[in-house]
This record gives sequence, structure tokens and C-alpha cells, in this order.
Amino acid sequence: MDVSYFDREIETAPREKLHQHQTARMQTLLHEVLTSNAFYGKKLRDAGFTDARDFKSVADMTRLPFTKKQELVDDQDAHPPFGTNLTYPIERYVRVHQTSGTTGRPMRWLDTRESWDWWARCWGAVFRAAGLGEHDRIFFAFSFGPFIGFWAAWAGSEKIGALAISGGAQDSYQRLRNLIDLQATALCCTPSYALHLIEEAHKQNVDLRASGVKRIVVAGEPGGSIPGTKARIEEGWNAKLFDHTGATEVGAHGFTCVAQNGVHLNEGEFLIEVVDPKTGEPADEGELILTNLDRVGSPIVRYRTGDQVRLNRATCECGRTFARMDGGIIGRIDQMFIIRGVNIFPSSIEAIVRAYPQVQEFAIELDTMDAMDQLQVKVEVAGENPQSIVDAIARDMAHRLALRVPITLVSPETLPRFELKARRITDRRKK
Repeated sequence: MDVSYFDREIETAPREKLHQHQTARMQTLLHEVLTSNAFYGKKLRDAGFTDARDFKSVADMTRLPFTKKQELVDDQDAHPPFGTNLTYPIERYVRVHQTSGTTGRPMRWLDTRESWDWWARCWGAVFRAAGLGEHDRIFFAFSFGPFIGFWAAWAGSEKIGALAISGGAQDSYQRLRNLIDLQATALCCTPSYALHLIEEAHKQNVDLRASGVKRIVVAGEPGGSIPGTKARIEEGWNAKLFDHTGATEVGAHGFTCVAQNGVHLNEGEFLIEVVDPKTGEPADEGELILTNLDRVGSPIVRYRTGDQVRLNRATCECGRTFARMDGGIIGRIDQMFIIRGVNIFPSSIEAIVRAYPQVQEFAIELDTMDAMDQLQVKVEVAGENPQSIVDAIARDMAHRLALRVPITLVSPETLPRFELKARRITDRRKK
């Protein structure tokens, strides 16, 4: 196995050494925010934490309060436009980005030169784990709007010495032509857009399997860790796929390595916890809690991500001692829905649907009928006898979800395609 690291010493460190590293970084962070960050200074003092020297080890994390997204939203509403989670004077900050607003009003986030370099390091770790380096050319199939992900990924590609190629202000066909003409060796995009480019290449008689792209790094959706979706992308591109997890307010915290055995959490740059979402008590499977250790200018302490994960702390075949999320992010806790007593994540539906390569696109619809919540899945199916595929999907749903789900066949190219985060769920249920 050909393994590459961004920081081999910390990525393969024994747990005790890793905890010492995290403790020292956390003490530095707490010292800064307790003295000059209005949001966290008050929050920590209200919880009885007044001196960074009281933080003796990572075990002391449970003494610190959780941070919820709504707190940050409310703070920015009360103190527009950036809120009070700022450790330095505004003149110290050099970049502003915003969240996609998938689950509500967008939040704006500032970064200093130092924290932007931290972002580049985090993304550098993502790319190095995928085996990318100075000899690679990475094509970024994004529009380069106000969202941080692709800008930070671009900075990460520069950090590892790769050639970064912009796909901004181009349609899908132009992007295909450019990544081939410029001999890109890697692609960075969402899972949905990687699939869309496969469709577009088929329409334009472009042979993706003959392109130079041998590695694809995907982000923004859970598809990169869903076997059926991953297989579709790898087959269509003749390339290896690597998943990444991150968030604007937290940072680029997760990556797949060449062992392809779960998504590593970058414990060199983050403190990781998993808790029962109802009780807040530590758990092996539950809600992912993150603290970033070097984004001092706009930090996050014990952030409740809302992501459901299953943690694995065994050393990976790649040699990294960082914990892994088995199966990546299982789903969003706030997107889980209950149909006739069955708890369902959208990713569970995608895992079933994407197992059928004939499915071009799908959508999930939720309604209330006769005072009961109902689920329907719409699918586009290519090839002959599409109804047989629909029937097979329905059988798989019944078997794996213990639920009869109506599967509706729709005409080709009637469901929307997505460049950024896919929005496949329509929820018309009565609240």
C-alpha cells in the first residue's frame, strides 16, 4: 500500500502523544478566547471555566459547554453582520465566507491569515491522504461563489504543491473539455456532480475512462461513503474515490485514506467527541462533537454538528492513529424521519437506490395523508425494462428498511441535477 502523509509524525502518533499535542493546543486556544472573544469568553465563564490553566487534559473537555448552531445564528442576528465570535479586531481578518444555508439562514464566517493557513493545512491533509502531491493537477468543478469549501480546497492544493485548475464560470461540457485538455489527474467536486459529469460525458461521447483523472475527492454530501454511489463514480471515471467531511463553521475535519476503511478524523487539528444526542453522554455511535484547535480568530468549542457517526479508534492499515467514522457520516440527525415507526436517514435510501447503476437520479418526497407521514421515492431509470428496476428497488426497500415504500418511475432528465449540495428531499408533511 502506497501511503502518503501531510504530517507523518502527528498522523501516526501514539494516542498519549496525540492527547498531549491536543491539550497544549487547547490551552493556547482557551487563553486567547477567555481574554478577548466576547462570545466564548462569556459562554465559558458562565459555565464556570475562567482560567486556561485549569484545562489539564482532554478529559477536561466535558467541563466545557456545548455550542449549538442556533446560538451562532442568534449571535449574528443580534450583532450583524459577523456576530461576536471574534477573538481579534476586525482589521485582523482577511477573508469572509458563508454557509450554504441548506438548513436555514446562511452564517458568515471570518478568517485571519493564520486561520486561512490552518484551512490550507487541513485540506492539504485531505489531499495527501488521497495520495495527491506536487506532480498532480487538480480540477475544481465548482462555481467559486461565497462558500468556503472550494476556496479552502484550492488553498490546500497549493499547500501540497499541486497544480490547481479552476472550473468556475463553465458549463459541464466546458469543464469536461478543460479537465481533459489540461490533463487533470484529480477531480474535486460533490458526489452528485461527479455523477452528473458521467451523464454529460455519455451525451457528448466523451470517454471519461480514458482521461487522466485517477483520483476523485468528493465533499458536501454523504455519497462518497455510500457503496453504491462510490462504485458508480469509480466505474464511470475509472478512478479511485476519496470522501471528505467538513463545515464552514468548523473546518475540514475528515478524509478517506488509501486503505478506504472509513473516514479519518483529523485529530491533529480537532478534538473529537461522540455523544448520545439526547443525553450528551459519551458514546461510540451518536452525534459528532468537534472543537477546532487552531482557528483562534473564530473558534468553535464542542460544536454539536448534528452528524450521526459510528466511531472506530483502532489503528488503520495506513498507519494513522486518528479515529475513523465507519461508513462516513451516517446521516443528519435533524434529517432523520420516522415513517410508521421506522427511523430512516436519507443516506439509507441512497445506499439502496445507488446499488442499481441504471438509476440516473432520484428524489425523496414526504407527505402527510390521513394523519400519517408517508414516504415516496421517485427514480429516473435508463435502459430497457425500467419497471423491473423499480420493482427490485421496492423489494430491497422492504427488506432492508422493513418498510413498504412506493417507488415511482419518472421520465429521463425530469429530476434536478446539482453542482453543490444536492437537495433531493421535498418535505410537505404537516408540522
